[in-house]
Amino acid sequence: MGLHFGELAKIRGLITYKISPHEQRAFAGALSYGVPNMVRRFRENMFIVIPPFIIGYFIYASVESAHYATTRKNPRDFMFEVDPEESTDE
Repeated sequence: MGLHFGELAKIRGLITYKISPHEQRAFAGALSYGVPNMVRRFRENMFIVIPPFIIGYFIYASVESAHYATTRKNPRDFMFEVDPEESTDE
């Protein structure tokens, strides 16, 4: 057929304009507009995003410490047990 992917059909009445990729400036204004915009967007969303992470960390830390405390053996529960190797009746 000889047609490329973007030119598979001809549509009447539709006008498209294209600019050559060699004429475009991909990073035009990236430093002068992009970096300040990124800083502004970070400052706007900082107080929305960071507090849930801090609260989640404190919840995680308290649950982990409570889990460690409840799964740890109490040495007083085993104070009167006798080790079979120590009690030899000879």
